[in-house]
Amino acid sequence: MKYTTKAAEKSTVKITIKFDGEEWKNAQQTAYLKTRGKFAINGFRKGKAPKNVIENVYGKGVFFEDALNLLFSENYGKILDKCEEKFTVVGEPDVSVDKLEDDGVTMIAVVPVKPEVKISSYKGIKIKEYAYTVSDEELDAEINRVLDRNARKVAVEDRAAQNGDIVNIDFVGTVDGVKFEGGEAEGFDLTLGSGQFIPGFEDQVVGMNIGETKDVNVTFPENYQAENLKGKAAVFAVKLNGIQAKELPELNDEFIKDATGSATVEEYKEKTKARLQQQADRRANDATENSILEAIAANTEVELPQAMIDREVDGLVQKFEYQLMYQGLKLQDYLDFLKTTMADFRKNYEEQAKKNVISQLIISQIIKEENIEATEEEVDAKVAEQAASVSKEFDEYKNNMDPRQFDYIRSDIVITKLFDFLKANNEMYKD
Repeated sequence: MKYTTKAAEKSTVKITIKFDGEEWKNAQQTAYLKTRGKFAINGFRKGKAPKNVIENVYGKGVFFEDALNLLFSENYGKILDKCEEKFTVVGEPDVSVDKLEDDGVTMIAVVPVKPEVKISSYKGIKIKEYAYTVSDEELDAEINRVLDRNARKVAVEDRAAQNGDIVNIDFVGTVDGVKFEGGEAEGFDLTLGSGQFIPGFEDQVVGMNIGETKDVNVTFPENYQAENLKGKAAVFAVKLNGIQAKELPELNDEFIKDATGSATVEEYKEKTKARLQQQADRRANDATENSILEAIAANTEVELPQAMIDREVDGLVQKFEYQLMYQGLKLQDYLDFLKTTMADFRKNYEEQAKKNVISQLIISQIIKEENIEATEEEVDAKVAEQAASVSKEFDEYKNNMDPRQFDYIRSDIVITKLFDFLKANNEMYKD
């Protein structure tokens, strides 16, 4: 077997593999031995017919496909191993037969490879740095959520419904006088002002009294998930069965201790503000890192193979599918509800996938150029932190770690050092 490699268009490599007549003959013989049991020939027990007899009955090329598959599968991996310093394959090969004769076979494999990344500059760029500060309004909102979670529901009979109330309603929706799927329910609890229903619905329920019926006129948004309802005017016949108001507890030290474990309201506020600020700092750091990568990407030339984009789309779709699973939903049911196909759904992720892949390539390239590594001392320091967090001795904890944990720690250290380097070597500014 002989082979040659040649760079091709769109970040692919063309591998030409040549097998001589003897190799081709042996492959056909191996294919015959592996598959002869499939053939039934008169006068022979199944699997016992000679190769030439099977070829006479089924045609000379009866074993060609299996023989070609054997030749390729046995040699493709070996070729990649020998070429690992030249290129990195990132997808499945597109294989074709260029020559097929008794004296030999030539096969061509066009494979997507990790593309060359040309970064014109990743230093000295003016880049926005983000910072978020927790506001008093955000802190108040968090406290209000605690109060709301511990609120009592009190039946109301002496007034009309108002925003914030939980109303129990029956409703039947129609478009052009015809009922539609999902537009009808009895005894439905709706919190007015929650935005759970389409715009305008809840506003028109405000002011209704118990036992009252009313036609609620609304228009479905143009971006509504059900295709047959987008932009359509609808009428909901609504009956209000009951009203409940939320009675919030008094915000004092006793309540806070029971609800959160903090000794006082002030202590809870301090802890909550610190927690919210940590979350804000993480968001700001993520936004800054994205800002850095976007600025470098603007100075980057790269030709992405479709295989890399498709693989990243796979990951994004899978992540979304897991999120649905946590909610007890299936992706196919979600697609059916949207009346869309998997192919169209995947297209929604393509632009994000391209950005993600370019960012990954930029990160990999700069790490390589700047020789950024994680030292064993840095890894041990992280391991020691983790051990202390679970009250374990360092040696005991380290000896029981999975190798993948070490890989994750090293990667995390390298990425942190990379962005520290980029922040230090670019002109970071804040609004």
